[in-house]
Amino acid sequence: MVLPHEHGDGKIQGWHRDRLAAVYVRQSSRQQVADHGESTRLQYGLTERAVALGWPASRVMVIDEDLGRSAANAAERPGFARLVAELTMGHVGLVLGLEMSRLARAGRDWHQLIELCSLAGALLADADGVYDPNWYNDRLLLGLKGTMTELLCRHRHRASYADPPVMPTTRQELVVVSVAAYGCPA
Repeated sequence: MVLPHEHGDGKIQGWHRDRLAAVYVRQSSRQQVADHGESTRLQYGLTERAVALGWPASRVMVIDEDLGRSAANAAERPGFARLVAELTMGHVGLVLGLEMSRLARAGRDWHQLIELCSLAGALLADADGVYDPNWYNDRLLLGLKGTMTELLCRHRHRASYADPPVMPTTRQELVVVSVAAYGCPA
């Protein structure tokens, strides 16, 4: 059964599609990029998710300048800065990431991004669904996802969520990681 949340039913409006869909691609180190091509492939594949959500391929912008850069400091990520600028100028209607909370390791950066999306009217999307940061439940869920990711990163020796022992690649692995780290299924 496909839930309406997974396709953004009722959230995605025509004016969202008049703007760009921004796919943010990032892995924490050059070594991860070299060793874990599957993660990179899945992230670039989000362009297809944007098209499936109704964006023309010509309106999907891939931001991959941060591929191989740590998320520890947003100031050292030109791709993140570009995403923030595009949001601030009102050019983006949808931000996609493999796992939304992966866009920023630090809670401050994550909540700044949620707030910018809210002010710009932009939606966020990952493999689990489409989120409107102006909807109370979506904002709460986005905040929880960011908090869980930050805690998981700290718990895993400050490893990036994209590191193989940390980054789940399937829904079943996500449940295993969640149960191991938090005692509850994802």
